[in-house]
Amino acid sequence: MTGTGGELGARAARSRALAVLRVRSRALAVALLPAAAEVILLTGAATGQFTGQGWDTARWVVGVLAVLVLLTAAGIALVVARARPAASPTVPVSERSAPDLYRMVRDLADRLDVPAPSAIALTPDCDSWLEDRTHPAHAPPVTRAHNEPVVPGARPERRPVVPAPVLVIGSPFLWWMRVAELRAVLAPVVAGTGPSAQPDIAAARRFVRGLDAAVAVADAPGRGPLTRGVYAGLGRVARLLLRGCREHAALMERGVATAAAERAQAVDYGPRIAAQEQVGLAYAGWDRLLTKVALPAWRMGRWPSRLDVGVAAALTELSRRDRLADGFAARLGERPACDLLEEPGAVDEAVSLLTARLFHGGPAESGPSWAPVDWQAYPEEVVDRTWRAEAARLHRVLDSLGVSPSLDPAAPDPGGPTLARVLDHLAEPAAGSAPTVPAPTAPLDNADDAGSPDSADADPDPATERSALLAAGLSAALAREESAVPQGARAQGPDSALWEDGDLPLFPLQPPRTGRELLAAHITAMICCAAVDTAGAAPGLDWLDGPTLLLDGERAADLTPKVLSLIEEGDPGPLRAWLTESGIRPEKPVRLV
Repeated sequence: MTGTGGELGARAARSRALAVLRVRSRALAVALLPAAAEVILLTGAATGQFTGQGWDTARWVVGVLAVLVLLTAAGIALVVARARPAASPTVPVSERSAPDLYRMVRDLADRLDVPAPSAIALTPDCDSWLEDRTHPAHAPPVTRAHNEPVVPGARPERRPVVPAPVLVIGSPFLWWMRVAELRAVLAPVVAGTGPSAQPDIAAARRFVRGLDAAVAVADAPGRGPLTRGVYAGLGRVARLLLRGCREHAALMERGVATAAAERAQAVDYGPRIAAQEQVGLAYAGWDRLLTKVALPAWRMGRWPSRLDVGVAAALTELSRRDRLADGFAARLGERPACDLLEEPGAVDEAVSLLTARLFHGGPAESGPSWAPVDWQAYPEEVVDRTWRAEAARLHRVLDSLGVSPSLDPAAPDPGGPTLARVLDHLAEPAAGSAPTVPAPTAPLDNADDAGSPDSADADPDPATERSALLAAGLSAALAREESAVPQGARAQGPDSALWEDGDLPLFPLQPPRTGRELLAAHITAMICCAAVDTAGAAPGLDWLDGPTLLLDGERAADLTPKVLSLIEEGDPGPLRAWLTESGIRPEKPVRLV
């Protein structure tokens, strides 16, 4: 091991691994203790030392106890050995589809003098790690070659267990980082294959993963009372063992990380410091892209098929805007790491679909209500459709509240939904009511309780009475729509065998929106529809801020303060002034979906 720190880390990791294995040995000793006592009693009877009625009774009692304990221990050991450990949802990358990437990783392993990872996979996250997938459940059967002879009566071959570990790489790194930066960032990760090959550490990790998987098996729902009681006992034993080795396992992993980091210092140490800045930048851009750009598309039943291309564009835009990132733009002329893939577009599409499943809970495959969308079509297919769908919902709620199309009953029917209807309704104070009240809003995650504004939770945000009622109506309508959509999160896909059995999304991006946030979004959508239909505006996409309105090719000013003035104070003045200045006619009907 290179360096004193690496040697100390390796020794500490092995010492803690042995401590974990001692917990396993003690558990085995406890399970064998009644059997050992029975052997002593039987030996005593055979030699004539333990004779009499009392010793005979003791032999029967201890013998029955020993059998029960051994059967219980064998059952627990069987569950621990056969339980499928959790595996991170990833997109596998074969060597045929990325020979240059595999070549780079193997060269890096050679320079570090450690075993090369057995495979490479991508994760929709800004992180990289080594993952052990040696369990048989993670190894698919072998597919026989077309020219391989088939022996009659022979059992079908199974692929040998895939050796650990698998290198999991964050997909945003491939599209944003340069090749040299990616190599520098992966050096400490790949260096971890050295400690992973140590037998004691590997055995300790298998034991801990088996206990963790056994706890998950014990907690699985849908069992009868008797079976549930048996598995409850299994879960208690597994948790007891986990508590006994938790600290040792944590210190073991810390020692492994220390040893890997010390070994990796000899490779690309200087570039790694600069590359770590790109890691933080990639994380910020990825998070912004998901929440501002991908989430609106997912809510419309569309999933952007080139998310990693989008994060590269978003970070390039950030480099252009942010003076602190000006120096990063010069590196864009170097070879990007995604060039290490043979078909980066196909890989990006697979990662994008997996991202939608993890963060939104979409189906595993495309369909009529879950279709991919590219960035060129995003403004029309997502932005414009979102605006018009929200504007249509807003007017449906106004209809349910009995709001007339025009403030003046004598005025002719405009012939369609108008922005003026919304402004007039919210600007007119309700008779005999206080100017502002707390705005009730229905919880979006409980459609049964969202049938009427009276059943909604209280929103502490200030709003006029009419704004509060309209916000509650929108919350209830949206909750009913979401409850009517069939959940495709549990649809089976080719990678579902590696997933936990829990519901998706595993990592929801945002909590439910409040009533005021929903109302502000719907009013803004109605304004954008009016701008597109009456002032020649166009929907657009900002890589950092998501959907945007373009007036004369320029991004429109932020409408949030003007819309909040209407919602909270019932004052349409600032918004009407902006509409007049922009040439938007609120009295004209707009097209809705």
